[in-house]
Amino acid sequence: MKILDWYILKKYIGTFVYAISLLIVVVVIFDVSENIEDFLKNDAPIKEIIVDYYINFIPYFINLFIYLFIFISVIFFTSKMAGNTEIIAILSSGISFIRFLYPYLLGSIIVGIFSLYLGNFLIPKTNEKRRDFKQKYVENLQKDAGRNIHVQTEKGVFVYVESYNNKRHSGNRFTIEKFQNQELIYKLIADRIDYDSTGFWRISNYTERFIDGMNEYIVKGKTKDTLIPGLKPTDLYTVKHEHEIMNFWELREHIAEEKLKGSKKVTVFELEMYKRIASPVAIIILTFIGAALSSRKVRGGTGMHLGLGIAITFSYILFMQFSNVFATFGNLSPVLAAWIPNIIYAVLCIYLIRTAPK
Repeated sequence: MKILDWYILKKYIGTFVYAISLLIVVVVIFDVSENIEDFLKNDAPIKEIIVDYYINFIPYFINLFIYLFIFISVIFFTSKMAGNTEIIAILSSGISFIRFLYPYLLGSIIVGIFSLYLGNFLIPKTNEKRRDFKQKYVENLQKDAGRNIHVQTEKGVFVYVESYNNKRHSGNRFTIEKFQNQELIYKLIADRIDYDSTGFWRISNYTERFIDGMNEYIVKGKTKDTLIPGLKPTDLYTVKHEHEIMNFWELREHIAEEKLKGSKKVTVFELEMYKRIASPVAIIILTFIGAALSSRKVRGGTGMHLGLGIAITFSYILFMQFSNVFATFGNLSPVLAAWIPNIIYAVLCIYLIRTAPK
């Protein structure tokens, strides 16, 4: 690394830290103003508000806006360098434009790895306390899944519940069916099912059918405590943004479980997993776009570059939202939905680098 590389790298990291710090201050102020009524109404202690909520809130919002503020930071300090004719002097000394981008690449890799760690490992841990606080003092993150719930708990084992109340841990009109070689071998129908904290389910007013080829017998009863393999109360109600507390490996395991159950939420979880990989790569792509875009000295100066940069930023967000909607409600593959914005802007990045001043 040469003195010039350290000079650009310090500007890269320093401008980003300054910009994201200002953002966090503004976001925290707005969040306090929005939630202060809930804090006061539910008697939230000051210590829990600061330690459990806002300290754990900061990494989440840093990672949420990291690639956008990297982009704006790069445009800001690079356009100032261009305005001071520093870039003209650098290129006139015989350094190629590609070589000029080396510190940008190094800085984007450092921030990208930091984002990868935040999104996949640190934030899921901090979100546990933040979500516990929200559940207790701000909003209920759990709600009933609705009516006519179908779940595959294990291979060949299917559960149906007409309705489930997660506050009472009870459901109505319960059915479980077991298949072997595509043939029904067992069926249980009950009027009511209740979950015990010990892990057992209490089944009320039930009828069991045991089927063995042409032979069949029926057992009826009032109540019965039993274990239902693979069935958990969380399978019967929804948790808002439950993926927020899962690290990358837990998210992969959860996706496999949801596929087995035939859950409709598989696409949402897959989209989240692929976005956690695609977002750090977006930092590298947007860094190069920002550097190539703002390296030319123009009459509008920094303001012109920032205006164009903000327009590109919003267009990137728009592409990302469109692809997310098509993946969630359409037939677009989650992996394509997560990577399409990066692919489109990678093409733009190559074009801008090729047309940048040499």
